[in-house]
Amino acid sequence: MGKFHESETTAFCLEARFLDFVIKDGYKLKGLILATPEGECYVKLAKHLRVAFDWHLPRGTWLQVVGEKKYDRKTGEVKLKAERILAARIDTVTQRQDAEKDVENFSVYSPKETKPKAVKSTILVCQKSDCMKRGGKEVCQAIQAAMSDRGLEDQVTIKGTGCMKNCKAGPNVVMPDKTRYSGIKPTQVPTLMDKHFAAKHQDSEMTIAIAKSTNI
Repeated sequence: MGKFHESETTAFCLEARFLDFVIKDGYKLKGLILATPEGECYVKLAKHLRVAFDWHLPRGTWLQVVGEKKYDRKTGEVKLKAERILAARIDTVTQRQDAEKDVENFSVYSPKETKPKAVKSTILVCQKSDCMKRGGKEVCQAIQAAMSDRGLEDQVTIKGTGCMKNCKAGPNVVMPDKTRYSGIKPTQVPTLMDKHFAAKHQDSEMTIAIAKSTNI
């Protein structure tokens, strides 16, 4: 007899709300957190989707996700990998929204998720091999550290991109105001962050100072 297969792979198609991105190393898009009637789930993105995915996708957007589902019989673990993502059909979304109104204390969607969130500024960093070899990874880490030091994690996000067509001058970085920098070194990052986010940094420090003075 042949060896019993410990895993089973099938196709899946689901409609769910987008909740958040799953990021690795501070800038690499790996997958999405989605909300379904059964609860929250993680869906890994196929490589071609990671490169082209829209980072400005509003939270709460209904999506139709098609891909591959892998079930591990030994552990009972289910892994989802998306191969195609589309906007959910309007009539289907309407039906689901009507159903949600009839369900009290629905556990998946908390009130805070329905509040509009401020749009983050985005720093683009080329993640192709040439830029990575020239210090792109270290630059991303330096940007992440500078954001943390300045309290900008809720206001700024890092997005890895495809080739910016300037490989020999890497690493290549584009700031939110479209200013492009090439040959960036990690030691230069704090200066760039202060240049482009000085106002936000000062606002953050002022808020902290006011909170301390009023004992909040």
